[in-house]
Amino acid sequence: MPWSKHDYPPSMKNLEPRVRNKAVEIANALLEEDYDEGRAIAIATAKAQEWDENHPKDVK
Repeated sequence: MPWSKHDYPPSMKNLEPRVRNKAVEIANALLEEDYDEGRAIAIATAKAQEWDENHPKDVK
């Protein structure tokens, strides 16, 4: 089941919107590669948080 900005797994509800959107993007890509839904969510959440740390939004 692909997710979107407005329809995402409940476990992502407390993520900052920018991180959640990236997690949804990653999770959808993992699902296309036939990952299990639960595993895709876990990996996507971790990778999105890592991405956020490496791509601060306030850098000028």
